Amino acid sequence: MSVAHDRVWLDKQTPEVFHALNSVALAIRSAAAAVDLGRAVMELVNVRVSQLNGCAYCLDLHTRSAREAGVTEQQLDVLDAWRRSPYLYTEQQQAALILSETVTELPDEEKMAREYAAARQYLSDDQMSVLIWAATTIGAFNRVSILSKHPVRVRKGN
Repeated sequence: MSVAHDRVWLDKQTPEVFHALNSVALAIRSAAAAVDLGRAVMELVNVRVSQLNGCAYCLDLHTRSAREAGVTEQQLDVLDAWRRSPYLYTEQQQAALILSETVTELPDEEKMAREYAAARQYLSDDQMSVLIWAATTIGAFNRVSILSKHPVRVRKGN
């Protein structure tokens, strides 16, 4: 497949794999609803993981989705420093953010155990499982977008 830039667009080159990844994301959304993880929590995870991975395309997409899900501008504005402003986030949101950072960064075992225990105080095993899958999946989407060099298009009104 010929592309107009220097990267292979993975989603276009191998669409069946990208569709499978989208199916995983849809299954996660359904599982999140079933275990009482609201859309706002899930979008905070998507945005935070995308920040850590530096994926401009996913940040553009998921900050808009987060706003639609009820995440406030202030929460998005300070998300990179959420640990220094915990009063802006619910305990469940903080636990989800702890877990997403751990999944994304894969720290040493000692820190991983501490972070996992901190998240576990506010999340059930089912919720933890869904959040780990969510952070893993958005990380995969981040890599697809970064490696494909998906452009962020300027929106009207900006």
